[in-house]
Amino acid sequence: MNAVPFMKSPEINDKFHVGDAIEAYCDHIVGKQRIRGWLKGTVAQVDPKMIAIQFNTNVYLTGGWMVPDRVLWYPHDSTQIRKKRRSTRK
Repeated sequence: MNAVPFMKSPEINDKFHVGDAIEAYCDHIVGKQRIRGWLKGTVAQVDPKMIAIQFNTNVYLTGGWMVPDRVLWYPHDSTQIRKKRRSTRK
């Protein structure tokens, strides 16, 4: 297979990897109420520019549409994704 030509070599981003548990700030359902908050998800795919995050619950776009495959895409430098924080048990 031929190499893909590019102007600049793509930078390797080691911040997220497929299978990582992360949190994303998105619209989702808690109880019977739709809220915007941090929701646990799993990195499903990492592209040079974007990260795909899959959730175990329904998530919604800002316009109100439910995402059928429960996958949202975020840019690598988004402030709306972060590594999952450890929960403190009492």
